[in-house]
Amino acid sequence: MARAGYGVSVICPKGLGFEAERERLEDVDIYRYHLPVDPTSRFGFVLEFGIAFLRTAWLSLLVQFRGRGFDVIHACNPPETYWILGLFWRPFGKRFLFDHHDLSPELYEIKFGTRHGIVPFLIRRFEQATFWAASVVIATNESHKEVAVGRGGMAPEHVHVVRSAPALERFTVYPSDPIWRNGQRHLIAYLGEMGPQDGVDNLVDALAILRDEFHRDDFHAVFIGGGTHREAARRRADELGLGDRTSFTGVVSDDELCRILSSADLGVDPVPKNEWSDRSTMNKIMEYMFFGLPVVAFDLHETRVSAGEAGAFATPNLPRSLAVELDRLLDDDALRATMSTIARRRIEEILSWEHSAPKLLEAYDDVFSDS
Repeated sequence: MARAGYGVSVICPKGLGFEAERERLEDVDIYRYHLPVDPTSRFGFVLEFGIAFLRTAWLSLLVQFRGRGFDVIHACNPPETYWILGLFWRPFGKRFLFDHHDLSPELYEIKFGTRHGIVPFLIRRFEQATFWAASVVIATNESHKEVAVGRGGMAPEHVHVVRSAPALERFTVYPSDPIWRNGQRHLIAYLGEMGPQDGVDNLVDALAILRDEFHRDDFHAVFIGGGTHREAARRRADELGLGDRTSFTGVVSDDELCRILSSADLGVDPVPKNEWSDRSTMNKIMEYMFFGLPVVAFDLHETRVSAGEAGAFATPNLPRSLAVELDRLLDDDALRATMSTIARRRIEEILSWEHSAPKLLEAYDDVFSDS
């Protein structure tokens, strides 16, 4: 947005390597706050929402009265609490744009195993309020647009699909480095958060099947990222005797991420099929494809939309089916090469951020259409 001539201020939590409370990067003013909660319980989930909202609300005052000011609140979810800010600032002429990143009611159910109770009820009501307060909605895919129009009641012409996609300039492809393979012929990569909803155990189980049933001893798997389930996944790998065939790196720098994925043969997304995942676009899919990695995943609707013929799709929620697809691709160098070419072409011609950016600008034209 800054490159298109907009003044941009960003309010967000601090993260690894991004701890400065105030800084300006590429003409974007960044305001960061400390978020002390990593929710593993329902109470933690609610507490995280509350702290994020209060600190964002305070910083919005600083942006308006001590910073460059603003005309639009562009709020993504979760949490769906920022509609309150939209209503607060509306009498001052501010517009509210909802960037619909996640299906929060479905995500809560997957994380905590229930759709009943006060917290799920409030999440559903807050989602409805967010759609109601928004003049324009950005949906990350067509499935999210259906939600915005269906249960959100948005007019279709005010819901703009802006696919989540990598900026090509962020990544660099390096020569393959054998150090990541740990002496093995093949390197299998997992990238992303490791929470209860991400299905990392499915991949760990598939690797054990790959070794025990398919008698493969030529692979190493690297798990890149953090999350509340990371240590549990690592312990499960150790329990299955996969300690020497797996590496858990934690969160890494962009440069190290590029070096690992440049050295991999396959990228895996083991998230199980459910109402949340089937309609979600997983960023890791596009990031794998940038590096020319064939994608192995369960057969989910939006994953197929993203990966196309660069993907090999296993029967949902069956680790053995995931292992079958891994085994098939590891044995077929020519097929992997073909899928790699398709992956790169889809990123360059369809899925990169360069193709999504004009859609975002159209959404902003819509926001200001009544001014």
